[in-house]
Amino acid sequence: MIELQQLTYRDKNNIILKDINLTVLSRERLVILGSSGSGKTTLLRLIAGFTAPTSGEIRIDDSIVSREGKIIIPPDKREVAMVFQDLALWPHMNVYENIAFGLKIRNIAKKTRDTKVKEMLSLVRLAGYEKRSIEQLSGGEQQRVALARALILSPKVILMDEPLSSLDRALNQKLRKEIIRLQEKFGFTLVYVTHNEEEAEEIATRVITLNTQ
Repeated sequence: MIELQQLTYRDKNNIILKDINLTVLSRERLVILGSSGSGKTTLLRLIAGFTAPTSGEIRIDDSIVSREGKIIIPPDKREVAMVFQDLALWPHMNVYENIAFGLKIRNIAKKTRDTKVKEMLSLVRLAGYEKRSIEQLSGGEQQRVALARALILSPKVILMDEPLSSLDRALNQKLRKEIIRLQEKFGFTLVYVTHNEEEAEEIATRVITLNTQ
């Protein structure tokens, strides 16, 4: 599903990632461990297409999406969704508007948007939350909204950047199981970044570690 070949990324004079070779299989749950500054988030941003590698190549589903400093296929054409550490939910939008945003900008009819949002809210156990503001939600509920927003576009790949790091232990453990349940139901490929080894062991079908350059 994802192939990284001799991937290097430099930020000014700093080498963040160097000569990364990695294959992620379809439907795999790959967890990336590593200390702060090891390049975990940068790796996700490269796969998502938010930035281009300094050198090397990225393939998704056998298509070259980035190569040698150039983004060949932009983020919105990669069938890849990302759940950020800070979730990046829009506070001026309610739950429905946050989840439906991707469908709206693709000009999906409102009736279809309504049906899909309702289905997603049921799947993430937030049925009836459509009109609530983001500020009314708990941390765990906000996480579920972020998951629903990622899932509604039926991506082949979902990238998660320490999505549970701000939650207490009990809620963290509960949402780990939710992530596994949803991944098994939808069959997307998951690339998940964390520094929590216990979290990694529960979620992953495979764990790798990035070392600081």
